Amino acid sequence: MRSASTDTFVKNTFSPRVSKTYELVNRILTFGFDALWRRRAARIAAAGGGTKWADMCTGTGDMALCLSRLAPEGTSIHAVDLSIPMLLKAQRKPEARNILFVVSDVNALEFPDGSFDLVTISFATRNISLNRDVLAKSFAGFCRILKPGGLFVNLETSQPSSVLIRKLYHFYVRLFVKPAGGLISGNYPAYAYLAYTIPRFYTPEELSVIMREAGFKNVTHKKLLFGVAAIHQGTKG
Repeated sequence: MRSASTDTFVKNTFSPRVSKTYELVNRILTFGFDALWRRRAARIAAAGGGTKWADMCTGTGDMALCLSRLAPEGTSIHAVDLSIPMLLKAQRKPEARNILFVVSDVNALEFPDGSFDLVTISFATRNISLNRDVLAKSFAGFCRILKPGGLFVNLETSQPSSVLIRKLYHFYVRLFVKPAGGLISGNYPAYAYLAYTIPRFYTPEELSVIMREAGFKNVTHKKLLFGVAAIHQGTKG
């Protein structure tokens, strides 16, 4: 179960201090690939169709904005996050005026069953993955609020299958993520957390299994940049 102390940690991690530099740090640490990957994931997501979409753990709204640029007329987009400072920054963006922002823990969603045609999450799955069972429960919650046949798209860091590339990737994370992210944001614990969770996250195959256990069908994944990230998708059966 998710604890109150965990929620407090997440709120503190994505505090006003981090929200001010969040996008800048993302671009620097990923050499801009995070923006490219979000756009690619958004294209996959938008191709699923429907008129009610939701982006979970939306942060400063990058993924929700990518979706809004691709959404057909009449599509409603809900952007959900627990961090009010992050949502406030997202709301101030000019393109965000047609997005509905919702303050909520994604593990306690109050949307009725079958509310959405599409659910997305990008670079936040590690934050709700306290352990395998908790992550499966979170994914099951996403499945619950999808309509039958609805699409779930997950963009997250991953583990390269090549041992050499994986070791180089983990070395980069240890060497650069914590000091650079902490220096720019002023919040070293937030980026120490990031540097800790990235090397310990699931392989694409393991994450696919968890999605199936949560109730998703037709689960597939695409590896990005030698496998340092991956886009998973699955449908509600």
